[in-house]
Amino acid sequence: MPQFFVDNSANVFKIRGNSILTFFEMQKTYDNIESIAGPILVVDGVEGVKYEELVEVTTTTGEKRMGKVLEANGDRAMVQMFEDPRGLSTSGLKAKFTGKVAQLGVSMDMLGRIFNGAGKPIDGGAEVLAEKTIDISGVAINPYSRILPTGYIQTGVSSLDVMNTLVRGQKLPIFTGAGLPHAELAAQIARQAKVNDGSEFAVVFGAMGVTFEEAMFFQKDFERTGAIEKATLFINTAADPVVERIAVPRMALSYAEYLAFEKNIHVLVILTDMTNYAEALREVSASRKEVPGRRGYPGYLYTDLSTIYERAGRVKGSTGSITQMPILSMPEDDITHPIPDLTGYITEGQFVLDRGLHQQKVTPPVNVLKSLSRLIGVAMKASREDHSKLKDQLFACYARGSEVRELAVVLGESSLSDIDKMYLEFANQYEKQFLGQGFDAERTLEESLTLGWELIRPFPIEELKRIPQDIIEKYHPDQKKA
Repeated sequence: MPQFFVDNSANVFKIRGNSILTFFEMQKTYDNIESIAGPILVVDGVEGVKYEELVEVTTTTGEKRMGKVLEANGDRAMVQMFEDPRGLSTSGLKAKFTGKVAQLGVSMDMLGRIFNGAGKPIDGGAEVLAEKTIDISGVAINPYSRILPTGYIQTGVSSLDVMNTLVRGQKLPIFTGAGLPHAELAAQIARQAKVNDGSEFAVVFGAMGVTFEEAMFFQKDFERTGAIEKATLFINTAADPVVERIAVPRMALSYAEYLAFEKNIHVLVILTDMTNYAEALREVSASRKEVPGRRGYPGYLYTDLSTIYERAGRVKGSTGSITQMPILSMPEDDITHPIPDLTGYITEGQFVLDRGLHQQKVTPPVNVLKSLSRLIGVAMKASREDHSKLKDQLFACYARGSEVRELAVVLGESSLSDIDKMYLEFANQYEKQFLGQGFDAERTLEESLTLGWELIRPFPIEELKRIPQDIIEKYHPDQKKA
């Protein structure tokens, strides 16, 4: 965590070093610290304190630490420390309330840079000269200002581009589990994502509570592939303060809003891991002695998640968009766990990684039967005319092939009909070739569609019941008219 100091000439709080988080105006100082519980300080006798107001805490040794107001009730305020509170005691502490909330200095120069959860550059680069400062708390997009998502983002991943096309302005989470390669998939999407209509495009990547190894993986992968040139990374590791874990998605989205709605850029925001974010909320809630909800998470978890997810979309007066792909680990692969359960109510579909496919070394191990995109119809309007029907046919063939595979386990393959064997072979090849493209292979949408046609090529035409005859005659490898 960076050190804070006071610039008396400007009456402004700044972070020592290259941080781009700024704080303003000192106001009142109090020394009646009632108690310390974990990262929470309780200050009595306060006046005019506001929610999320920044607080400077001075120790007996003169060391200054920063925090923010979590709750203001009458003349009592709860302050959450940004830094480790160990070693602090109520005796001799002073709390100075600044009257302002945390703001993020933003500019186009932040593209290609890597920051920590406090907004401080960690890539060894120069200080960022902010064009403007914005409140990181932000708000959900006003429904009156919101316009319908349109177009799509090409990720280079066949299972996503063809089967669950990512629409500009959509929020499409990735549901994963412990040990599954969601980090590799996130990095692949981040470096391959693009729009194909010539519009400007950028990626904002927020990592919360990741291990040091994961943080280094993301940083090195972006730098190695050159994807860093169109991306901005905010990384909070498991060893960093919990409060930064809560701030990272809001910081990432605040910068994305600047790019999308002021610079008219299409922005893809990838947030990993939202489970770590929810765990941070639970820790803070426990410190505040709040009545717990499901599995100990705060009762306001749904509302809190919505303040993040609902910042995705498009607004009137801007040609840019914010598309969200939050990644969340399902504890014990339980899709009914509160975090994926509540996320599913807010977002427009889900992209599910499967442990069984992972064990079969299918990469990425996407379970298309459990995945869906509720806005895929919007994407189809901007895609090739055969996309929608081919997707439906691939899905139907794979679903039947999966059923035949289960039947073969019980009865044996020798008991299968010839057409059932054809579906079984399709399911095997679909997983091997279509889903299992690897983390380093990038396919255009046209290449993915062509591969789809090749996979259904062995079927008799009468089995392709989801595709109209005119589409078959135009795109089927054996039926194309000269």
